[in-house]
Amino acid sequence: MHDDENTPALHGVRVLELGTLIAGPFCGRLLADHGADVVKVEAPDRPDPLRDWGQAELDGHHFFWTVHARGKRCITLDLRRPRGREVFLDLVEHADVVVESFRPGTLEKWGLGPDVLAERNPRLVLARVSGYGQTGPHSSRPGYASVAEAVSGMRHLNGFPGGPPPRAALSIGDSLAGMFAVQGVLTALWSRDRPGSDGRGQVVDVSLAESCLALLESTIPDYSATGLVRGPGGTRLDGLAPSNLYRCADDRWLIIAANQDTVFGRLCTAMGRPGLAEDPRFATHTARGRHQDDIDAIVADWAAGHDADALTALLESAGVVVGPVNTVADVVTDPQFRARDMLVPHRDEAIGRDVLGPGVVPKLSRTPGSVRWAGPPRPGTHTAEVLTELLGLDAAQLDALAAENVT
Repeated sequence: MHDDENTPALHGVRVLELGTLIAGPFCGRLLADHGADVVKVEAPDRPDPLRDWGQAELDGHHFFWTVHARGKRCITLDLRRPRGREVFLDLVEHADVVVESFRPGTLEKWGLGPDVLAERNPRLVLARVSGYGQTGPHSSRPGYASVAEAVSGMRHLNGFPGGPPPRAALSIGDSLAGMFAVQGVLTALWSRDRPGSDGRGQVVDVSLAESCLALLESTIPDYSATGLVRGPGGTRLDGLAPSNLYRCADDRWLIIAANQDTVFGRLCTAMGRPGLAEDPRFATHTARGRHQDDIDAIVADWAAGHDADALTALLESAGVVVGPVNTVADVVTDPQFRARDMLVPHRDEAIGRDVLGPGVVPKLSRTPGSVRWAGPPRPGTHTAEVLTELLGLDAAQLDALAAENVT
């Protein structure tokens, strides 16, 4: 039997999502985007704080939840109660994946550690997202993205030399951990199901700090081999020139990236100064890196004499890499993002209308993902549906669970 080309790639994969805030829910969202049945479990008395996150507010509603809980079914279940634990273990028998983002040891304290889950479902993949990982001297510490970015060395590389290292206005460490968790889940599912496998699942151990460290390019071997401690470069990378932020005559900023020799030659021609490409200070990538301030000053002086749109058109026609520094207001009207369905409506029932959100990444040619619905606005929206569908509970049993404050 062949898969229908309209069937999402992860159709048939069931995920139970535990934990709160960004990293675990982001993992669940990415899996849901590609068709997994993600069932988010919230405590009846303590819904995910992500429901109240986001800087904008409309009628008391915030929009972090709209995006990060999209495509999920939401149930309430108190895992701290014996009956809630029993129901959860019954659900585990019907799941492929559990994603949790509690402090290490929490599941074990509730009697839901990896051994217990594997006993109920040997095929289960358990993805555990935490600040520092499940082992090591810091494993018991709580972990937030801001600290993970700092201890990993990532934050040190941000900002300007001599200044305080700022953060991006996003929870980068959380998002990276969520992405690595997806990678781990898919890898573990393939390992479980590949020909010759024993069919058993495994634990995927993801650390926010390690997820940030994994992106540090050559900084660690640079230090190990030569003692170089790489520092922040402001708006540029040291040794790559010209590749920087330049202010135009209309006070808009453009990124012009022409550090490759051939592209630099095209930039020089566009500037009306082809001889710069033969200047010994700028003739090679290494030479331009050594004279970075000089070439940056030349390009900056030239860019300052042009409006951003005119300069963009000129450089694009010359084959030079260029792009604006967009605000979100620019992003939502960008024709490239629009053409590739990267700005898609989410029907947000909390406010009764559509709001835009980011589309699905990556794009698959045969089995594309989609945004099926926005985050369900009420905790427990799908409790009855899920427990009836998967466990066969009837109305009386559902009422009893609610009366006992289990759901």
